[in-house]
Amino acid sequence: MTTTARATLVSSSDVNGTEVYSPDGTNVGTIDHLMIDKQSGKVAYAVMAFGGFLGIGEDHRPVPWGKLNYDTSKGGFVSDITPEEVQSAPDRTNDWYADRAWDQRTHDHYQVPYYWI
Repeated sequence: MTTTARATLVSSSDVNGTEVYSPDGTNVGTIDHLMIDKQSGKVAYAVMAFGGFLGIGEDHRPVPWGKLNYDTSKGGFVSDITPEEVQSAPDRTNDWYADRAWDQRTHDHYQVPYYWI
């Protein structure tokens, strides 16, 4: 096994707290935690913290993992999501993570392929 194959792996604990930037470099939020599909092992969502100041008043929203691209030069993720797109995303219920219809609406909203296919 070569070491370059391992260089693409990252611990989920290292992803938590990672900044997310717009294409122009504006900070749009941070990753609070990941949601991983138990059957496939794929990362389904990055639950991101948006807004607020020093953790006060921030909102946590799941964003499909497919909307994020890691940029080594920034040491963070880059996404074309906008605050308006996040605010207009499908509302979450308490069991959003177990609701396939919510998954479909959310992936359609962000225009990314379904992680479960």
